[in-house]
Amino acid sequence: MSLSIQTNQLTKSYGRSRGIIDVTFGIQEGEVFGFLGPNGAGKTTTMRVLMGLLHASSGSATIGGLDCWKASTEVKKLIGYLPSEFSFDPGLRGAQIIEYLGHLRGGVDQSSVRALIERLGLDPSKRFREYSHGNKQKVGLVQAFMHKPRLLILDEPTSGLDPLNQQEFYHMVAEVRADGRTVFLSSHILPEVEQTCDRVAIIREGRLVKIDHVAALKEIRQHDVELSFPDTASIEWFKTVAGVTSVAQGADERTLQLNVQGPLMEIIHLASQHDATNIATREPTLEEVFLRFYEPEQAPSALAG
Repeated sequence: MSLSIQTNQLTKSYGRSRGIIDVTFGIQEGEVFGFLGPNGAGKTTTMRVLMGLLHASSGSATIGGLDCWKASTEVKKLIGYLPSEFSFDPGLRGAQIIEYLGHLRGGVDQSSVRALIERLGLDPSKRFREYSHGNKQKVGLVQAFMHKPRLLILDEPTSGLDPLNQQEFYHMVAEVRADGRTVFLSSHILPEVEQTCDRVAIIREGRLVKIDHVAALKEIRQHDVELSFPDTASIEWFKTVAGVTSVAQGADERTLQLNVQGPLMEIIHLASQHDATNIATREPTLEEVFLRFYEPEQAPSALAG
């Protein structure tokens, strides 16, 4: 399977501030790849460099084997792009915007356009200025998907959408994947990434800190475990067990609260030796993985986009 997107030590500086630093990753054709990070981490900067809207300070980026800057016109023909804030002439109606952008692409299948408008519940007769943020986002999604591109680059695609339209978007992404096409989406909505993506990259202060399958990210999280015993429980029982990062007394003297990194088998075995009456574990969420990666290690640097 060939690479749809490849970056190598991609860096974009904004004067004293640095947008992204040595960002290296590859996205396979047919993959849905998530890009996670808070505002200012570098997600939008990365996507704008890929689109040829920004020139990288150093490093390289290719899409379909084409240099994103030198061959930006050819690259854009392969892509459906939704920017983080989709905006257009406020006096134009939704239908006019979609028609205009369709003409720029040499024409699109009108049945496909109508189907997308219906699926997302968009009223194309309204002027752009009359749309809510969510409806502007729908126009943006229609124009990104309507020509069935090989690659979709979507920056915070469900921003402003209601839950029903979010679900519809997930179905649209699943259809793109089933068709063997590629999606690169940024998000801070972690259940969305969990539901739609094959792999995920976390970017922090302009640097990639993790790239892995979504399931693998869950495995590195810490588990919260509550143990109940028939009599007084001692925190000393678990303090030296491998993987236990903290032990505290629970709601009463017969309960312990543990934070555990890694497998729980040794915890369960030791708890049974002390006649535990109940063991409750809370499955870690992707949200907690995300937050753990952003625990401050130092004063954050100034970053753009």
